[in-house]
Amino acid sequence: MANKGGLEGAVVADITTSFIDGAVGKLIYSGYTIEDLAENATFEEVLFLLYNVRLPNKSEFEDLRATIAKSATVPEPVLAMMKSLPTETPAMAVLRTAVSMLSAYDDDAENLTDKEVAKAKAFRLTGQITTICAAWMRIVKGEEPVAPREDLTLAENFVYMMSSEEPDATASAAVNVYLVLLAEHGMNASTFTTRVVTATGADMHSAIVGGIGALKGPSHGGANSEAMKMFLEIGEVDNVEPWFDKNIKNGDRRIMGIGHRVYKANDPRAGILKKHAEALANSSGNSKWFEIAVKLEEAARADQYFIDRNLYPNVDYYSAIVLYTLDLDIDMFTPLFAMSRIAGWSAHVIAQMGGRLIRPKANYVGPEGLSWTPIGER
Repeated sequence: MANKGGLEGAVVADITTSFIDGAVGKLIYSGYTIEDLAENATFEEVLFLLYNVRLPNKSEFEDLRATIAKSATVPEPVLAMMKSLPTETPAMAVLRTAVSMLSAYDDDAENLTDKEVAKAKAFRLTGQITTICAAWMRIVKGEEPVAPREDLTLAENFVYMMSSEEPDATASAAVNVYLVLLAEHGMNASTFTTRVVTATGADMHSAIVGGIGALKGPSHGGANSEAMKMFLEIGEVDNVEPWFDKNIKNGDRRIMGIGHRVYKANDPRAGILKKHAEALANSSGNSKWFEIAVKLEEAARADQYFIDRNLYPNVDYYSAIVLYTLDLDIDMFTPLFAMSRIAGWSAHVIAQMGGRLIRPKANYVGPEGLSWTPIGER
């Protein structure tokens, strides 16, 4: 039987960070349902939870919030490097390069064994990645980056650094929910990458750069960008049905953001984001993209192909609407995914520190018994 690859079904670690039951659409972080966390938690509380398998008390939360905010400043040479890049550089490439460069300005970058030091590095990276994302959004517009404030949560700081204005409550809440929902998701491709890098004894910055590289691909973190491009292609609500008939029923395209490798029922994150997408659509007065997404979902869920294969909207589908309504460029969608997933990545990196080298086997299916032929006779 041919090996399809992908390590599907292979168990590579015991974890406490998250549990997924794709058959019923269930996701928990360290014992708490994603619905409960999305309704109540700040991103900082989720970060603490993933590290400690418990929620912080009020003092612990404030200490963590303040620590992240105070350490979110990006060194000036890193910002100067970003300003020197062509503005058409993909945002994920900018983030990947900037995070790699940050290691040169971290006194503890090469401390590979102390897990408390690793946590402090993770806190710095969590804030700095947020600052990098907001800074690049301004740089491509010819605007100066805005420094983070020490009195704000991470979600509020992002909205503030993006606009240079007092953070809007609705926008900050939507960003916070997005960060909570995407913070952790088991042994996904980018998380597995960070653990493989860490298992070699490499530093945290290298592991996170590896995670960013894996997330960059359209089959992983880039899917929400592709979903928004699809909505823009459709253009108007009245175009949904003819577009669906031409491209899906009678074509060979797929609906970006519908279907998931793990979930064979509703992705619980998608339903939560759908509510926030609707709220943002109403508050902004720009409901067209949300209405297009809803109508396309309805067309898909009424089609026998999607029914038979249990294909539902995943987290990318409505997150695209949320981020676009927040006035983010499509190129920034995946960096925001990284801004959230740094929580899960860093928790996995810390758990993997000191662990055994990850070295799976592969089946050789190539030729055997060949004889050497001199180059002039080939």
